[in-house]
Amino acid sequence: MKTEPEDQTTGRHGNISPSLPVITLLTDFGTADYYVGAVKGAILSVNPSVVLVDITHEIPPQNIAAGAFTLLAAYKTFPAGTIHVAVVDPGVGSTRRPIIVSANEQFFVGPDNGLFSYIYDREPSHRTFHVTADRYFRPEPSTTFHGRDIFAPVAAALSKGIEVEEFGAEINDEVRLPSLQTPLRIINIDRFGNCVTNVTRDRSPKEIVVKGRTIEEFRRFYGEGDRESLFAIWGSAGFLELSVNGGSAAHVLGANRGDEIVVRHD
Repeated sequence: MKTEPEDQTTGRHGNISPSLPVITLLTDFGTADYYVGAVKGAILSVNPSVVLVDITHEIPPQNIAAGAFTLLAAYKTFPAGTIHVAVVDPGVGSTRRPIIVSANEQFFVGPDNGLFSYIYDREPSHRTFHVTADRYFRPEPSTTFHGRDIFAPVAAALSKGIEVEEFGAEINDEVRLPSLQTPLRIINIDRFGNCVTNVTRDRSPKEIVVKGRTIEEFRRFYGEGDRESLFAIWGSAGFLELSVNGGSAAHVLGANRGDEIVVRHD
């Protein structure tokens, strides 16, 4: 009797995961240089049977908060067992620790510099491990390219089934950015100029004050209503965004990431 091939296997902790392990990449490397290709090569040299997914390589250089938001917005779309390699690492070569975070049945590999802060906030039962087992690193790691020489091969080893405890001791003093809960602020500005705030639906805002401007209009989609007027909209990442139909809210407001906002409820 002919049977169809299985396309799923039982992964770590009994979870169902794709038969080919998934490793995502999120960096501030851009694509003009060799860096992204070298990271992929280092992964494939350890495990050529992985699915590599680029989340983005266009995080603004050294902007840890932007990387943290982008990772938060993307990670839940991936299946159990996915390994996320995130490298926005201005402290490369210093005493900052390489870490693995286990959360939401996924893994996050990168520097302990706050890049995984919003994962910690969203997944309070996470576990974090300080990577010290240098047998999983590339030989003679460069002090300027841990993405290739430490994070990539560690992620590849994880994808081959090495248990997370094998990489180093568990820690509970991770470096963290300010909480997603407070203060209320703009946490990201996308390429369209939409200002993503950390306001969630449970706050039930009636109006938002930012940079001296009061925004009272709420819309369901970006193209609704008059052009070039400011409005608020619930974005796909689950946060309230400040937007302009056909324009840039960041430009209109003169806003920057980190600007504080005021929420009024009545």
